[in-house]
Amino acid sequence: MNRKPAVSGQFYPASSTDLSKQIDGYLEPGAERGKAIGVVSPHAGIMYSGKVAGAVYSRIEIPRTFILIGPNHTGIGPPVSLMASGNWELPTGDLSIDEDLAGVLLKQCDIIEEDSTAHQMEHSLEVQLPFILQYSTSVNIVPILMMTDSLEVCRLVGDAVADAVLAAEYPVTIVASSDMSHYVSDETARTKDKHAIDKITDLDPEGLYHIVSDESISMCGVIPVTTMLFAARKIGAKKASLTKYMTSAETSGDYDYVVGYAGLIIK
Repeated sequence: MNRKPAVSGQFYPASSTDLSKQIDGYLEPGAERGKAIGVVSPHAGIMYSGKVAGAVYSRIEIPRTFILIGPNHTGIGPPVSLMASGNWELPTGDLSIDEDLAGVLLKQCDIIEEDSTAHQMEHSLEVQLPFILQYSTSVNIVPILMMTDSLEVCRLVGDAVADAVLAAEYPVTIVASSDMSHYVSDETARTKDKHAIDKITDLDPEGLYHIVSDESISMCGVIPVTTMLFAARKIGAKKASLTKYMTSAETSGDYDYVVGYAGLIIK
């Protein structure tokens, strides 16, 4: 099946020309690229978080397949939902699902369930795709949504993702989609988000999971990021670095009520 855009005209322009122009404005053509095991990239309206996402995608080599892991905001579908076949349509092009890799994941991990309904109205993965399409229309994707608060589920799914990546005979990069603190002051967001970011750069999925809970950091994608870190660590990641951090205040001018955005690259 073809998955139609859910937030075209809301989170990003509905016009192909306007969207391509907007994305171009957030990319950094002179940035040095390198292979990435995983990345953290935000999923807010592109006018707010596009500079952060653009900084990330400008610095990574585009693989054959992206495994996209995002939070399920809608509450539709099972705890871990994988769309295993079809295409995702966007104004600037279509991306096909890597059915072989998706099939491997479904066989390796019973927690991951084949389900397309969870993906139909969820924006957290869709907002990544304009950046990917700006570089290539031949990339494949494996879309996964997570709706759980279990560290053990993160570990099991992360292990399955790592095994699938290690067995693949082509490059695969894992994208964890997440915004950071929500609806707090700019000062509070920056303080709390640094604590979470430090755990990511330490390649510490357990530490990230616990500090977000213990310090009440309203990071909507902590589960996808924790899962990606488990996978990256098993694959052999040695380094994680912060590429860019900002808050919505830098666009809106409202420093009392912000959302934080962080872009990180794991190698």
